[in-house]
This record gives sequence, C-alpha cells and structure tokens, in this order.
Amino acid sequence: MKIEKDRVVRFHYAVAEAGQAPIESSKEVGEPLAILFGHGQIIPGLEKAMEGRQAGDSFKASVAAADAYGERRDGLIQRIPKKNFGDMKLEPGMQVVLNTNFGPRAVTIQKVGISVVDVDLNHPMAGKDLDFDIEIVDVREASEEELAHGHVHGEGGHQH
Repeated sequence: MKIEKDRVVRFHYAVAEAGQAPIESSKEVGEPLAILFGHGQIIPGLEKAMEGRQAGDSFKASVAAADAYGERRDGLIQRIPKKNFGDMKLEPGMQVVLNTNFGPRAVTIQKVGISVVDVDLNHPMAGKDLDFDIEIVDVREASEEELAHGHVHGEGGHQH
C-alpha cells in the first residue's frame, strides 16, 4: 500500500542539520512516529519525499529550510515576564517550551533580565536545511474515527 492522503504511516527517522551528525532519532525512543498523512503533521518537504513510498522503503531526503521550519524571521523577539518560567534556571541559548494561546511553542532564550526574559519565537530549526534518514515501517488506511479526529489512534498515535 502506497503512502497517500488519509493513510496512517508509521516510520522511523533520524534528522540532522545538512552536513552534520543526527540531532534526533526515533530509534532512540524505540517507537516509530505515527502520522495521519496529508494533514500537515510533519514538515511539508518530508511529506513530499514520503508520498508514494511504501512499507519497507528506506531512503534519504534533503529538505530546504523553506520546506522545513521556514526561514528565520527578524523581529520575532518577545519580552516575557520572568514569572511565566516558574523556577527554571534560564540561560541565553537555552530552548524551552512555552504554553501560548496557540498551544506549546519551542522558543530560544535570548537575554535574561531581573524581571523579564527576551525570547526568540523562531522555531529552533528555522533557517536550517535538514537531512533525513527515513524507514517506512507500515502504511494502512485510516479509520473513520481517525479521519474525524485528524490524528492517529492506537499504537504510536493519540491515546484518548
């Protein structure tokens, strides 16, 4: 069965900044990632590279920044009251996840003041070309419930 919209795909991945050592791998966690394909759950360039593949396929994909986490944008620095970080020991360059009105968001600490913290809202991988090693574990039709909910249920997916 080929990978196409509305199918559930489970896959292992390793990702690296272009020309660097991998920075993250699903094999370290042990579980493959499960996604509802064609629903924007992974970066566009990776979705494009996976389309039409099938279980058992292993391949490499290079994804330009524009098709990954986007280009870095200037002016995305925001000043946030320090109390929003709780008791965290903050240092410039640190990445933390903030709960925002739009859900959790990874930010990078720029500057730590006495009562405020400047954070960079660009995704930590923005502006970076990425290399992926992909291994497709399995592909199946999504259930009606999964399609209605917009995510995978069961193994490797969302638990209600």
